[in-house]
Amino acid sequence: MPDTFRALPPLRSALRRLADAHGLPAETRARLVLSVGTVAEHELRARRRVGLTSARLPGGHGQTPRLSVTLTSPHSTAPLLLAGLPLPAQSVRDTTATWYVPVPPARDVPKPADSPEQGAARPTEAEALEQELRAALARADSFAAEHRRLKHELAETNSGVLALYVQLEERDEAVRRAHGKMLQELEDALRPHPIDVDGVELAVHYEPAGTHAPTGGDFYDWFLLPDGTVHITVVDALGHGVTSTRSALNVTHAVRTLALEGHPLSSIIARTDELLMPFDRRLMATVLLARIDPATGELLLANGSHPPALLVRADGRADYLSVQGRGIGFPMAGSDRVLRATMDPDDLLVLYTDGLTESRRDPIEGEERLIASARRRARAPTAAIPGAVAQDMHTVVLHADDTLALVVRMGHPREGCEVTARRELIDRFPDAT
Repeated sequence: MPDTFRALPPLRSALRRLADAHGLPAETRARLVLSVGTVAEHELRARRRVGLTSARLPGGHGQTPRLSVTLTSPHSTAPLLLAGLPLPAQSVRDTTATWYVPVPPARDVPKPADSPEQGAARPTEAEALEQELRAALARADSFAAEHRRLKHELAETNSGVLALYVQLEERDEAVRRAHGKMLQELEDALRPHPIDVDGVELAVHYEPAGTHAPTGGDFYDWFLLPDGTVHITVVDALGHGVTSTRSALNVTHAVRTLALEGHPLSSIIARTDELLMPFDRRLMATVLLARIDPATGELLLANGSHPPALLVRADGRADYLSVQGRGIGFPMAGSDRVLRATMDPDDLLVLYTDGLTESRRDPIEGEERLIASARRRARAPTAAIPGAVAQDMHTVVLHADDTLALVVRMGHPREGCEVTARRELIDRFPDAT
């Protein structure tokens, strides 16, 4: 038969005696008393008596023994309220709830304080509450100490992870710098050597799209032809990095070979496309070819989809020398015609790639700014002009791209030097004439 209770204090006392009899820790006892009391309180306030039964369930096959505590309210008109209890209960029926609490083996259960062997009275309600409060505080202190320990360990772990991350970033940055330096040195080695031509001054500036990828498809070549004229090739191959550099090199090498073989300037772009396309169908590049006769100032231009050259006269007049054509890898590659012009002493020719004029995504506005910059820089030393123009054009960069700027200034050739140079070249290349 269950024990019947009409008030909460006797129920709590019975629960504490039951817990002590089965050796429950003070904290577990407090959770049991609070949970059962919370459910019973609602029924007792409604003047419905409650019943309490218990049983020790032995553990089998390595399982821990359990104490079963059942609260019954036979006259309840609604299911018992079991939500949010410190010790969860199982609802057997609407009017019955059961708690299962692990208990130590019988041999480990201490004897009750009011047993004859102890010879002492049971603790009062206040003493029991104080004991349970101490147990709860000890548990809270234990959790707080564990939280502090874990927080300290987490801080140390985070510090170690951060230090490792910094080390990895520093290592990666060093690798990127070394990689970039290696590629820069490689590209510098591949670029043509400066040429010294009486009556013509040349200078170039190259700026990669990214500092960690200092190679790209913007490339140039300049050399002397057997007849003494200066040949200049400017190439902008599609893409960035080593692959586009290889494409640009293939174009410049093919153009140089064809030029030295004596092919007309008008046919070189189309012939270059014929030579390279069977080996690389994905190659696409714009090309601008220039020929300058140092003795006469005659300028020839052929274009394959490339931005036009800019000619700034000594008196400040500036014009874009536009020639229609299609680049390498484009349908019907080739220059539609060869443009002829004459450069006078102190005239400045600017050849460039679209990274110079399209940094703000507006090529027309970029061409206008290029004219203004070239006029402003025209009286500077030739070697300083390309870098200064690039700096002017890149004050605001909305579209980062590889940039090449190459300038040619017509000078005043020393008397007789061009004739001597021309005769020497004819002697070295008699078949080219």
